[in-house]
This record gives sequence, C-alpha cells and structure tokens, in this order.
Amino acid sequence: MSKTFFITTAIDYTNGAPHIGHAYEKVLADAIARHQRLLGRDVFFLTGVDQHGQKVQQSAQKLGIEPAAFVEDITSRFIALWEKLDISYDAWAATTGDIHKHCVQGILQRLWNEGKIYKAAQSGHYSVRQEQFLTEKERGPDGTFGEEWGEVVEIQEENYFFKLAENRDWLLALIDKRSQEGRSMVLPEFRTAELRNAVEKISGDLCISRPKSRLTWGIELPFDPDFVTYVWFDALSNYISFAGYDATPGADLSIFHTRWPALHVIGKDILAPPHGIYWTIMLHALGFADDDIPNFLVHGWWNIAGAKMSKSLGNSVDPSALADHYGTAALRYYLLTDINTGRDADFSTDRLEQRYNAELANSLGNLLNRSLSMAKRYRESRLRRMDSPLAALAGEKTAAYDTAMNTYQVQTALEHVMDFVTRCNAYVEETAPWKLAKDPSQSDKLDEVLYTLAESLRIVSILMSPILPKESAAIRSQLQWTGPATMGNTAWGLLPDGHELGNPVPLFPRIEAPAE
Repeated sequence: MSKTFFITTAIDYTNGAPHIGHAYEKVLADAIARHQRLLGRDVFFLTGVDQHGQKVQQSAQKLGIEPAAFVEDITSRFIALWEKLDISYDAWAATTGDIHKHCVQGILQRLWNEGKIYKAAQSGHYSVRQEQFLTEKERGPDGTFGEEWGEVVEIQEENYFFKLAENRDWLLALIDKRSQEGRSMVLPEFRTAELRNAVEKISGDLCISRPKSRLTWGIELPFDPDFVTYVWFDALSNYISFAGYDATPGADLSIFHTRWPALHVIGKDILAPPHGIYWTIMLHALGFADDDIPNFLVHGWWNIAGAKMSKSLGNSVDPSALADHYGTAALRYYLLTDINTGRDADFSTDRLEQRYNAELANSLGNLLNRSLSMAKRYRESRLRRMDSPLAALAGEKTAAYDTAMNTYQVQTALEHVMDFVTRCNAYVEETAPWKLAKDPSQSDKLDEVLYTLAESLRIVSILMSPILPKESAAIRSQLQWTGPATMGNTAWGLLPDGHELGNPVPLFPRIEAPAE
C-alpha cells in the first residue's frame, strides 16, 4: 500500500467553547492537507476532542449534569464550527470512544508489564485548575503560586509514574541527529532550541494516574481499577488510536503503518513538555523506531494588541460569530495571510476587512468579473488558444507556491499567488482590451489577452483551492473548466481552442462599513 500523508492537529479540550486559536490551527492544517491532495497523495487528516479530566468533571458537577452530557454539548460546538469553516478532516477523535479506550488500556498494560510504569507515593502542592503537582520553580518571588494555577491545595497520595527521566539522553540525541540531517523535528526550526532546552531540564518521572477518590471521569487503569489515567496517556494517544494502532500482541497494524508517522500541527504552548517530551518518549517506550518519531509544526498565537487572548481578560474572539458576519472565505483567507507560520500575530477585524476587500474583492474578484465580461462582450465568451507573455510567470509563481506549501509556509505561498493576480490586473491595464476591440488589426492581440486572463484564472483557482475550496470551485465553474483540481493541471495552456466561458457572477462582494 502507498504511503499516506498523515496530518493531525492537537485535539481540543471540551471544557470551553472554541476560540480563534482553535480555528486557525484547523484552517492551517486543512490547507496543508488539501494541498497534499492536489499533489495526488492519499491524505489522512485527524482532529477531534479531548473529553476527560478533572476540569470537565468539575464543570459538569457545577451544572448538575453528567460529564458525558457536558462534553457532548461542547463537542457539538466544535463539530459545527469545523463544518462551517469547511475543514476536510478524514477522521474524528473523541477520547470517550471505545476504540480509543481499548488502545489506551492496551498501551498502559504493555508498559506496566515491561516495568516502565511503577507506583509510588507523592505529596505536595496541587493545582486543581491545571490538574498537576507544582514544584518550587512554579512559585513566584513572594513564595506564592500565581493566579494561572487557580486553587492550589496540599495533598499526599499514591500514584502511578511513567519512567521518563531515563530517556532524556535518547531524546537529546534524536533531536540533534534530526537537525544535523536537515530534517528538524520541530518546524519552524528556531523552536528546536526551545524543545532541546526543555529536555535538558528533565529530572524526574511523569505521574500518569489519578485516584478515583477525586477523579472518576477518565479511562481506568487496566491493572488497578482504583485509578484512572491522567491526560498524557489519554489525550496524546489519540494520534495513534484513531489511526489504527493497537498495542495488543499480534494485532494487525498494516493500515497504521501506511499512515504513520504523522505531522502534528500544535500551538507553541504545548510543544514542551506534552508533545515534544512526553509523547515522543511514550512512543519510544512502545518500541517506535527513531524514524517513526513524528515531526511538529508549531504555530504561534493570535494576540489582541500584543496580549494573548483570554476569556478572563475579556478579549477572546468567537470564530463562529466572525464566520457568520464576514463569511467563511473572508475568515479562512485572513487567518492564513495575516500570520507567518510559527510566529505570533495581532488579530484585527480592520485587517480582516482590508485584506478581504483589497485582495479578494478588488483584485481576484474584479479580475474574474472583468475577464469574463470582456470575453462575453468581445468574443461571445469563446476563446482562441494563444501563446501568452504571462505563461512563464505563471509557471514561476506556481513553482514558488508549491515549494512554500510543501514547507508549510502558507502565508508565503499565498503571496506568490496574489503577486500573480496583481500582475494579471496590471496586464489588463497595459493592454487595454477595450481599445483593442475597436481596432480590427489588433484582433489577435485581443484574443491573446482574453486567453491569458482566462487561463491565468484557471491556474489561480487551483492554487487557491486549499485556502478557499468553495470559491475556487466557483471560479472554475464560471470558467466552465471541468478538469480536476490538481497540481498537474496548473500547467499553462489547458483551456482548449474554442473553449466557451460561462457568465460572470460576483464572487467576493465588498465588505462595506456600516453607514453612520
């Protein structure tokens, strides 16, 4: 079986509504997945929800409902948003699912049998909000724990621990090896140093259980029914449980091996320690080869005036409301053009409106409308296949776009596309088809211009399809070109001689400021 391109996002915690960071991560991963499909690759795009944990249990108790009902409601909001944003995922991970529970318990049992999990007493300060024990390094200068930890209590209890520290040197060596080979484990590469620094600080093992006396909403340890597993062996394992992995001896892993390893698209705040340390060492402990340790595409945060969005600060942004107000196309385009993959950016509805109006409405939308209108007016919408002065530029920009997309620099890829659209609009002004149409001696030149514009739009529609799938399909529909949207079909000259174009239909209506 051929190798599948496996891309997955971090699963979203069902203890609150979706925010703009969730939306950006999914749209980014969706654009990458759709581009890989343009290349003709099989794609397995996994996303989903993390439904267990103490915070969920507490939130449900406050509402007087069962945790299962609580997470079902939150999960439905995520699913509705991804449908609204046209996220083309292939599989949905919900950690309450039976497939996941079977996989997690199989992993835990195997590691317990192999002596990689042990039981020990633990005492100290515990953050109820973050569901973790705190160390002295979490204390502030005044000796107290900051507000970010919420309620902190002193507890003493027995728990189960995963042997983490003994794998420190292995992980450091792997990070260095990948970097030396030019295939960094973390993209953008500047974040590799952050991960390496965090690995060097590993000093102890990882608590992976919670007693049922204070947490029942979780997956029960198969070797001790008085405990449930904590988030690490639950949520992180979704990346393999829903891709066909089974820790049971002799299990059929043939489908899983066609997919793994995955590209994990995650936020910078969960690179270290959860993904870059806990998850990689978990896989190593399960016997995954070094080449099967996944890569991480780490994106930045959307801020408001330089400050991280937060419900407590009252500056969070509801992506569903934005999509309802501005449309899915405007939101998807803005999220992928106004942030450089891996960096932070300030969210701004003014910028969203400006980008949409300038680049989609005025540039691409206007080019489509005027090109089809002129073809209809001057040639009854029929084209003559002609050589074009823009053919070489189209090939150059397509290659640059493809290189950027293959390195997950979606913003850069879109800059190449819009540079070409801008050049096409300039070409219209330079050639003035309305003047050519009045001069019979310029008939061939007019045909060249009309063919150039239509063929350019056809290519642009393919390049834009990972970002604006529905609108790109609408462009091809207006062009009446029915070929498949693939990178192979971005070659110049595929509109045949005598091809008939459709009628222009406004595609990107301007966003107008409300009247004062």
